[in-house]
Amino acid sequence: MSKRDYYDVLGVSKDTPKDEIKKAYRRLSKKYHPDINKEPGADEKFKEITEAYEVLSDDQKRAQYDQFGHDGPQGFGGGGGFGGASDFGFGGFEDIFNTFFGGGGRRDPNAPRQGADLQYTMTLTFEEAVFGKETVIEIPREETCDTCHGSGAKPGTSPETCSHCNGSGQLNVEQNTPFGRIVNRRVCQYCQGTGKIIKDKCTTCDGDGKVKKRKKINVKIPKGIDEGQQMRVAGEGEPGTKGGPAGDLYVVFHVKNHEFFERDGDDIYCEMPITFAQAALGDEIEVPTLYGKVKLKIPVGTQTGTTFRLRGKGVPNVRGYGTGDQHVQVKVITPTKLTEQQKQLLRDFAELSGNIPDEQHESFFDKVKRAFKS
Repeated sequence: MSKRDYYDVLGVSKDTPKDEIKKAYRRLSKKYHPDINKEPGADEKFKEITEAYEVLSDDQKRAQYDQFGHDGPQGFGGGGGFGGASDFGFGGFEDIFNTFFGGGGRRDPNAPRQGADLQYTMTLTFEEAVFGKETVIEIPREETCDTCHGSGAKPGTSPETCSHCNGSGQLNVEQNTPFGRIVNRRVCQYCQGTGKIIKDKCTTCDGDGKVKKRKKINVKIPKGIDEGQQMRVAGEGEPGTKGGPAGDLYVVFHVKNHEFFERDGDDIYCEMPITFAQAALGDEIEVPTLYGKVKLKIPVGTQTGTTFRLRGKGVPNVRGYGTGDQHVQVKVITPTKLTEQQKQLLRDFAELSGNIPDEQHESFFDKVKRAFKS
């Protein structure tokens, strides 16, 4: 089944800027994250969204994807006057090269190879993402078998050189092509390209040389990590083969929403309710921040929707470039239950102010009148 276009996955166009792609990813990842969405297929949808974001959020990967699509720069199939390499029964460009040049381009099957990378999704609270933390995670991964020490052979025995390929891991196969009968080099099916045959397999790993284990890994999460970001833990992926290095572990972060704060980059946003009297007469109120409560002065005549900035009360930049700010938007709350005395006081106020609108209100109503006349 072919992969969906990454832009379609995130619901954006090809000319969408990176910051909008990030917003689209954050919205969709929160919707389909397996910890939140228990519907069938949500986990696969989340993986698809994460994969699309990892490509489109990286300038180099995005440029390569825009040019070559999912196949990458090696996707030569279907182009040119040949009508595609598969029309001749080849597996692709590498097979064509091997056919004409004797397989010189194939990798040595006995050469050291790096292990596969692993990915782990970690869910953080809002505060944990802001302040970071050190924790231990447990991941399933392959480890070298302790019984055979990775050889795959029963203790006391050793793998033998494959008699079919003489240890090369490759066989010469004759093949009819439009260019005549030629020799093509293929992976030896008897030893699966390893050049070795294990007659007496290790009973612990059944000859694989590796076993599945759960490993505990200490992870230090930096301050300021955000939704969808990832960190690399070097050497904690799958073990390499033939003495090759281990792969890496990539930890992808999902951040839970906060009931009061919202985050945009390194800045924090929140709303604070105030009374009509506080807005009209001014006051000093207490505002919660991630660092504790602070005093905020409300000037006389503050309008609902006015935003105040608390410097340095935001999120520490994950790369160490300072700390963001907290933006506090005040909302004037209209009371719904009034005593008779309160109602009478408001009637008196309305009567006193009804015929003498202040300059600000007069200017606002003038704009409304002009809008209706246009």
